[in-house]
Amino acid sequence: MYPYGFGGAVASPGSACYGSAAEVRDLQIPTVPPDALVAATAAASPSAEHPAEHPGAWPSERLFGRASALKLGMWLFLLSDAFSFGGLLITYGVLRGAATVWWNPGEPGFGIGFTAALTFLLICSSLSMVLAVSYTRAGERGRALGMLALTALGGIAFLIGQVHEYFGIGGAGLIEAGLRFGASQRATTFYVITSFHGAHVTAGVVILLVALVRLMRTSPAALPQRADFIESVGLFWHFVDLVWILVFTFIYLVPEAGPTG
Repeated sequence: MYPYGFGGAVASPGSACYGSAAEVRDLQIPTVPPDALVAATAAASPSAEHPAEHPGAWPSERLFGRASALKLGMWLFLLSDAFSFGGLLITYGVLRGAATVWWNPGEPGFGIGFTAALTFLLICSSLSMVLAVSYTRAGERGRALGMLALTALGGIAFLIGQVHEYFGIGGAGLIEAGLRFGASQRATTFYVITSFHGAHVTAGVVILLVALVRLMRTSPAALPQRADFIESVGLFWHFVDLVWILVFTFIYLVPEAGPTG
């Protein structure tokens, strides 16, 4: 029975709409035990089956999985940067294929053996970067710091090797040997592409040093929380290494005809 009669009038207790006084007195109102309330609250809160999302993580997605905004942003940046390197390498190929004279007289050849050693150094630094991410996730701060420092040293050694190739350290470099920027398409494309990559290596070394300082200031217990940041740094470093393999292949390994003239 409803407590409202026809016309919106409210029926008073004890009236026919409510039933008799005995029926109202005997009416049992269901109550929820406290234990049931606790159980319901626990079921609604994050548990082992439904872990709480990390503050910096986005919800799991069917196609992309679970990734932080930092990691997704790094992937987008690397995608755009790949177009930059791709444009440079395509331009190099077009100019080289269309040139009637590519290698001018007096220009030196490239030191393939020396550059191959630098390439191997970068590949090894990628391995140490992988180990740095793994040790960070495991909370092993000492080993993570060691691998990050080793990766940064590999990048610094690569840059020193590139300076030696350009200017010469204890000997003549390519510039002194006759490969001058603007003198030919071969020289110009070489310096533009390799220096653009060198700028990325420089940025990577700076980021690695920043990551090294941040890990030094992080307690071992909180180290796994830095894993996403270290992994994002690793994505950039692996990209730099991969791009160099392509640069090394196109510029150094693809055979060139000797100087014309």
